[in-house]
Amino acid sequence: MMARRRWPGVPPGVRRALTFWRRSIQARVVASTLVLSAIVISGVGWFLLDSTKEGLLEHRVESVLAESDASIEEARDRLEAASGTEVNASRQQRELADLIIARGETRGFRVVLGVPTGEDARLSDGGPEYTPGLNLVSVPDSLQEHFEEIAPTAWTYTRVATRSAEGEVREEPGIVVGSQVLLPSDGRTYTFYLLFPLDAEQETLGLVTRALLTAAVALLVLVAGITWLVARQVVNPIRLAREVAERLAAGRLQERLRVSGEDDLARLATSFNQMASNLQRQIRQLEELSRVQRRFVSDVSHELRTPLTTVRMAGDVLHDAKESFDPATRRAAELLQIELDRFEVLLADLLEISRFDAGAAVLEAEDVNLLDVVHRVVDSTRALAEQRGVRVVVEAPERPCLAEADVRRVERIMRNLITNAIDHAEARREIKVLLGCDDQAAAVAVRDYGVGLAPGESAMVFNRFWRADPARARTSGGTGLGLAIALEDTHLHGGWLQAWGRPGQGAQFRLTLPRRAGAPLRHSPLRLVPADADDPVREVAR
Repeated sequence: MMARRRWPGVPPGVRRALTFWRRSIQARVVASTLVLSAIVISGVGWFLLDSTKEGLLEHRVESVLAESDASIEEARDRLEAASGTEVNASRQQRELADLIIARGETRGFRVVLGVPTGEDARLSDGGPEYTPGLNLVSVPDSLQEHFEEIAPTAWTYTRVATRSAEGEVREEPGIVVGSQVLLPSDGRTYTFYLLFPLDAEQETLGLVTRALLTAAVALLVLVAGITWLVARQVVNPIRLAREVAERLAAGRLQERLRVSGEDDLARLATSFNQMASNLQRQIRQLEELSRVQRRFVSDVSHELRTPLTTVRMAGDVLHDAKESFDPATRRAAELLQIELDRFEVLLADLLEISRFDAGAAVLEAEDVNLLDVVHRVVDSTRALAEQRGVRVVVEAPERPCLAEADVRRVERIMRNLITNAIDHAEARREIKVLLGCDDQAAAVAVRDYGVGLAPGESAMVFNRFWRADPARARTSGGTGLGLAIALEDTHLHGGWLQAWGRPGQGAQFRLTLPRRAGAPLRHSPLRLVPADADDPVREVAR
């Protein structure tokens, strides 16, 4: 089957980055550390900036209020020393405003003289005295509403808007302080608004912010470098262990990890090498046992041919002369002939298995019509089916199912599948043989309605000498090697032999062959799970 493509529709560059992220522990560790470090540094930086900002503003507010009190106090002293005529009141008002405005120009703040308290007028309506170039919208309406009546000194933050001689408008953060002064000449109370810019504090805060950002970036780079080095020290031994494990899996059993030091990674490498040595020893023991077993099967199979031939000749003589024997001897001659036939079949299967084990099996491919092969096998097994009380039905498409295959081996596969179905089928139930083909593959499925396969048995049914119920009487007299040989024949063709079964619903075996010898298989024209099955879960592909 083709490997499923990850992230379809994603550009190749992004896909490579995602693959690197998914496979690299080192990259994930560094990224996770950077993210956590950035969160911590951001939190600490925000706390430091907020504390610095609060400290700067608190200090600035204290100095602003002190300057405001000093300016207003000076104004009150001037008013108490002045005369109080109405004519002098207007002049006194202008002189007072000029005095505070002049003080503000030397001290770096701007001044607005508001309308008398009690008059329903706004600064924007005109009339007040203020520092040249100042935009009166700099005084918030909320503060003006506060001083519509007699009120104590109050302050708030604002945006100080000014216009230069060239007509350039500038806004900067600031503090506006409002305070009232009683003019003795007319008995009315006037409100002064003193606006103090925060450009120095803003510059200081910007300098601190830049310093913190620079320190944060440098710290993150340092953390990334340290994390990369630390992760590399841990990941490199793991990567080497993975590479050695892959080479071990590829059959290079002599590969080992290099052990250096006495730390946990060194002990891990030592344990890995011990495990590899044990596996190598056990694998060699199993290979030797398998070789001895194959040699034993091959030798026994070949050595039994000569005595079997001699026994067969004697048995044929006795079988031909059985009519002259008494009934007991006649029955013994018949049983001897039957068991000799079974023994010959077993010996032939053992010889075939030994050829597969030795790699001596050769495929003689030619164009084969699977429908013709199926009909020949069905005809040859009809007597066995009638004895069992079942009927074999062939369901074939209209088009011929052709494939490049070894006709002898394909016929043996179908004979094994059909006789196996007959042996396990329920009496008076038919066995279906279905054929299907397309441009890439041809398939044959054999469906029976017998005892079926229990959970887990689908994975064992192709094992040598395995039977679902060893105690059950066998109609066909099988050797237990039929499906194992069929599987080897299928692999020789590059095909699939698959099984499905469920207790009480029977079983289905499906053979799938490529239309052209050596071509890869990607699908089968027939379903493995029958359409009439209640539970399509238990199946195995071999």
